[in-house]
Parts: sequence; C-alpha cells; structure tokens
Amino acid sequence: MSDTPLNGHRVLVLVTNYGVEQDELLVPVRRLREDGADVTVAAVTADPVQTLVGDRDPGETLEPTTTLEALDSSAHQLLLIPGGTINADQLRLQPKALETIKAFAASGRPIAAICHGPWALVEADVLNDKTLTSYPSVRTDVLNAGAKSWVDEAVVSDGANGYTLVTSRTPKDLDDFLGAVNKALVGS
Repeated sequence: MSDTPLNGHRVLVLVTNYGVEQDELLVPVRRLREDGADVTVAAVTADPVQTLVGDRDPGETLEPTTTLEALDSSAHQLLLIPGGTINADQLRLQPKALETIKAFAASGRPIAAICHGPWALVEADVLNDKTLTSYPSVRTDVLNAGAKSWVDEAVVSDGANGYTLVTSRTPKDLDDFLGAVNKALVGS
C-alpha cells in the first residue's frame, strides 16, 4: 500500500479570513497533504486566515492558496467546508463560495462539511433529501433547507441527489470525518 494514498487527488477548502475553527481547518489540511493530496485553501482575501479555538481564542494562522474570486474550482475533486460559527456564517454570504458549492453538487463531486460548515450548504440550497449531521444548533436550519433528516452521529455519508455529502459534528469527530473524506475522494 502506498504511503501517500491520495496522490493525484485535489481538494478545495473554502474559508473566510477570520473565525474558522482551528482544528477543523488545520487538521484536515495537514492530514490530506500528508496523504499526498494537493490541497487548495481559498479565502475571501489573500490575507492570512486567522483561526479560532472554541469560537473565541486566537489560534494559528494559515496563508491561503488563493482567493474566492480568483478560484478555478473545476480541477478539484472534493470540496471541504470547515466550521467555526463566525466562518460559517460569513462564508454563506459570499456569492463565489455559494457558486462553488452549487457547481460541486451539480457536477457530482463530493462535498464534506463539519460542525457549522453546513450553513453554507443551506444557503446554496444543495441539501434536498440528504441525511446529514452537524453541530446540533444547525439541525433546524438543515431540516428547513430540505434535508431528509439530521442525525447525531460522528460522521454521515449520503449519496442522494447525485453527489456524496460527508458531514460531522465537531472537532472530536475529525478522525471519523477524515476517514470518510478519504473514502469519498478516492471514489470520486
């Protein structure tokens, strides 16, 4: 078995420049890169991305690869949306982010979202008939957006409506989340 099972796979991560939950961004980016994936982090501006720990304490910063406006998402095989209450709330107000989410769903490419990340999926209107999980406070929003059901599980993968959606609840679920992300990516 290869030490880098994701060689040749390209992942796109959408974030704002402030408020993304540190582990929900940095852990997936680092692990996916360690496994050989080419990971692009697209932020609203070219400024460093300031992460937060627990939505309040400053965490590490990360230099984005590109901006949302300069982004060409067509070469990426999987879209990853980390949470963080502030990040998720602001990301769903970015037209280019919503356009990118819709393009992934329409083309059948997998999307992965953790914690509050599904708020952007709500706004992009891509949750019809999906079963998913998220941070508990997002439950009503995803159900009102047409999701089939919300479940309290570490990770949920759903292939309804032509694309795979991988969701998780919190940073505590990252190992399960990343296992499902890798499976969705290799299968894409």
